[in-house]
This record gives sequence, structure tokens and C-alpha cells, in this order.
Amino acid sequence: MVNTSLFDLTGKVALLTGASKGMGKAMAEALAEHGAQVVLSSRKQDACDAAAAEINARCGAERAVGIACNAGYKEQLRALVDATHERFGLIDVLVGNAGVNPFYGHMSEIPDEAFDKILSTNVKAAHWLCQMVAPDMVRKGGGSIMITASTGAFHASEMLGAYSISKLADIGLVRNLALEYGPAGVRVNAICPGVIKTDFAQALWDNPEAEQRANEQIPLRRFGEASDLKGVAVFLASDASAYMTGQALTLCGGSNMWS
Repeated sequence: MVNTSLFDLTGKVALLTGASKGMGKAMAEALAEHGAQVVLSSRKQDACDAAAAEINARCGAERAVGIACNAGYKEQLRALVDATHERFGLIDVLVGNAGVNPFYGHMSEIPDEAFDKILSTNVKAAHWLCQMVAPDMVRKGGGSIMITASTGAFHASEMLGAYSISKLADIGLVRNLALEYGPAGVRVNAICPGVIKTDFAQALWDNPEAEQRANEQIPLRRFGEASDLKGVAVFLASDASAYMTGQALTLCGGSNMWS
């Protein structure tokens, strides 16, 4: 029998933001399926509860719990971390997946309010969350932090400029935290999806022109699915990636292989 202990997450506690649907939910499912106790959060409690119930039914055990949190607010992140401690104890795995993009258009036209919200939620809130959770991992002698960035970080965008800037900043955050926490055994990596068929990215994939472009230009000839994030989440959370930190892993079907 093949030994799969490298991917065993039994006894680990994982906290995920932006996890009631799409990529975050898929990653929460994968971590729970491999033995982790999972706290998943998003803005609405009913959505969190529904996602947790689905995961528990899938795993046949009470592996997941949902806790509402708007990741853009520091006090709500603090409450989320505190609630996770109360329910499961110290945190071993953090997935910062929450993100926003309230503006689609040219940088020359973006309102200050939208620009501030993008940078605050996508970058500053990720920084806050890492500040709150990393001490758990230092205390335990190891852990894994993942921040969802984007392949948009690797090139300029005419219509998604601020979002791309925020995701490049996330990669910078990951690299600095990897350097800072490496001596304590804490690994920090970025996950950079290409176009994934989720509600968040629907405008980028749900039209005939985009489908044709995917079929002709992406080496794997398709857009990504949320389930494509499951394997990389387990890999980064587990001992399988024990010597990987400070990296930006792309999941793009090959579309960004030269970036």
C-alpha cells in the first residue's frame, strides 16, 4: 500500500476566509477530506453554515464549522481568530482567500473609495490576518500560510489594474513573511489562479469570446474549476511541501507559463 502520510492533515486546524463558495470552499473541502478541522468564513452566516454542513456530510464527521466575518474589518478578523481558538485551539493552516474587486475600468477613472477598498481588503486585511495567526504557528514550531493572489499580478491590465496591483502586493507580502517566519518553521506561499469559473470571475469567462480564447490559447484548452484548487491547498498545508516557502504557485492551465 502506498504511504500517503505526507498529505495527512489529521489533527491540524485550518482557518479559511472567503470560503463559503468557489475556490475557498473547494480548498476547505480538500483540507477537511484530508483530516483537518476547518473553520470557514465569509460575510454571511447562513452561507457559512451551508458550506460547513455540506463538508461535514461529505466527510462523515463534524470537521467544519462556519463563522461569519467581513475580512475587510480588523475587529471582525480578530473575532474570527478568537472564535477559532475557542472551538479548536491554535491554528496550523491559514488560507487568506477573501478578496474584492468593486471596479472594472481604467486606472485613470477609478474612484479613491474603490482603490482604497481593493488595497485594504486584498492586502492590508491579509497582513492583519497573518499578524493574528502566525504567532500560533511560531508557538507550535511550524505551520502553513497561503494567500490567494492571481496571475493578474504578473502583467498589467487595462481594466483590472488596481486588482492586479493588489495581487502583486500580496506576493510581496508573502515573500517578506516567508523570510521573517522561516526560522520558526512557518511557511508562507501565494496561490495564483488564472481564470477560474466562479461567480467572482464570471465576467471573465461567461461569454462566447472568452470560451473561444480558452479553447484556442490556453494549453490545457479550458478555464479552471474551483476543484482545481483542492490539490494545491492540500500540498501547501501538508508536509508534502515542507521545503517550500516564499513562492507564487500558478494554476492557469499553462496560460502564464512564461510569466
